[in-house]
Amino acid sequence: MILNTVDAFLSKYNLLQGNIIVAFSGGHDSMCLLHIMKQLQQKYYFKLIAIHLNHNWRGKESNDEEKKCKEFCKDITFYSEKLPVDVPHTETAARDARYDFFARCAQKFNSEVVLTAHNANDNAETLFYRMLKGTGLTGLEGIHEKRGLYYRPLLSVYRNEIENYCLENKLKPNTDSSNFDTKYARNKIRQDIFPKLREISPDFEKKLNNLAQSVIITNNIIKNQLKRLTDYSLEEFCNLSNELQATIVHHFLRDEDLDYDRKRIEEIVQFIQKNRHSKSGKTISLTTKQWLFVNSQKIEIITPQENFLPEFVIKSTGEYTLGDVIFEIEECNKTPNNFPADYENTAYISIDRIDFTLRGRKDGDTIQPLGLNGKQKLKKYLNEKKIPKHVKGKLLLLCKDNEVLWVPGYGISEKIKVVTTPTHVIKLRRGNTNE
Repeated sequence: MILNTVDAFLSKYNLLQGNIIVAFSGGHDSMCLLHIMKQLQQKYYFKLIAIHLNHNWRGKESNDEEKKCKEFCKDITFYSEKLPVDVPHTETAARDARYDFFARCAQKFNSEVVLTAHNANDNAETLFYRMLKGTGLTGLEGIHEKRGLYYRPLLSVYRNEIENYCLENKLKPNTDSSNFDTKYARNKIRQDIFPKLREISPDFEKKLNNLAQSVIITNNIIKNQLKRLTDYSLEEFCNLSNELQATIVHHFLRDEDLDYDRKRIEEIVQFIQKNRHSKSGKTISLTTKQWLFVNSQKIEIITPQENFLPEFVIKSTGEYTLGDVIFEIEECNKTPNNFPADYENTAYISIDRIDFTLRGRKDGDTIQPLGLNGKQKLKKYLNEKKIPKHVKGKLLLLCKDNEVLWVPGYGISEKIKVVTTPTHVIKLRRGNTNE
């Protein structure tokens, strides 16, 4: 039963509370997933949010689909956007636009989880497409059930099972006419090529999925035998075989979500080898704001500090405005019936005096997480919270010198926890919004 599959998936990744976003096109896959999530919402403690991107390719048909999606979500939060008409009508442009939309929604709704409805047939099609393009072992892994903030609960479920679920539950999904246009490569694979392959091997899609799982296991074994690129000294790295060096750089680029191909991998390997004796060090650009630094001793990533907001000193109760962000601190001498959850932008605290700074991240920041005796680096804390990279750079932190006391939406420090009765309540909200 698909509901049990999704339920087990949520438990596996501990997606049982907080704000969970479902990417909802209104087609069979996403309608099946959202219908199941609406049922599981009664069992767990998460808030469900459906998001819909109107690609605006098919005029009235696209607008009608958006309207149907909104009607289906009358009992949950629904948010949609429409793309400008000048966005190119290509698979790549559409995918880029979708994932940009998903990332912005994750930030808007303070969520670490976006569920997409990719299924087992999608995985087989992706694997086949990559084989045609000339993929390596990594590409043969197919679609991952989890990558960053994206989770795919239906990846082990086949399309016919999803269609039967929609039929049995009297759901009326959208039918996107562009899915039948074989000028798009994936549609041609689905409509023309796969039916012919089923004549040779009726269960070949299952075999492709099994191949992907075998490759994932193999790649994990390889990865577990290797250290991360920046954990190697220059001497240690350069003493490895060229094949291992390329493999390590490949995994590094992939883990950092950086674009790469064989030429880029070779370029970075050669850069490291060329500068193995450099005392002052050399850099090679990874992104516009990130470089790989190499000298005779080490390999590391360097990033310039981003001060997207000025530091703001908090010395008294009241309301403080920083751009579109409003911070409030008020006295409080009454224990609430229920304390806010970590993912909320409100916290009750106990302090002797008000003497803080509200600012972005800095090198050397530490935090003592609630319930722990010792401090840890803020970077480790944020990684453990699974905060997406695009969110980290925009976090506002309540600090005392280099110690972080509150990461709004993620948790407070042990230093300001309430033991008996809170002394103050603090809040952070976005201005000019009805949320």
